[in-house]
Amino acid sequence: MSNNITTSGIWNVVSWVFGLAVFINGILNMFLGNDFALGVTFVLLSVVYFPPANRYLKKRFGFSFSPFLKILVAALLLWITGAVGAIAEGYVF
Repeated sequence: MSNNITTSGIWNVVSWVFGLAVFINGILNMFLGNDFALGVTFVLLSVVYFPPANRYLKKRFGFSFSPFLKILVAALLLWITGAVGAIAEGYVF
């Protein structure tokens, strides 16, 4: 039982950290990267990673995003971040 709680806690921490990273990346793209639409998209997608948003979706609409889908979207977002955006264009560092 404690192993399940520990795993759940780890996933929550990872979700919060990645959600904040995507959110910050979106803000950077909106204001520093000259790509407002990409930034807004990142900010909206960051909500998927926050556990309260998943609980709200589950309660309100009866579904939530699976960990597999979150990992898949994370890989896509990392690829996009590396290919285009404020960080890839060198506006941040």
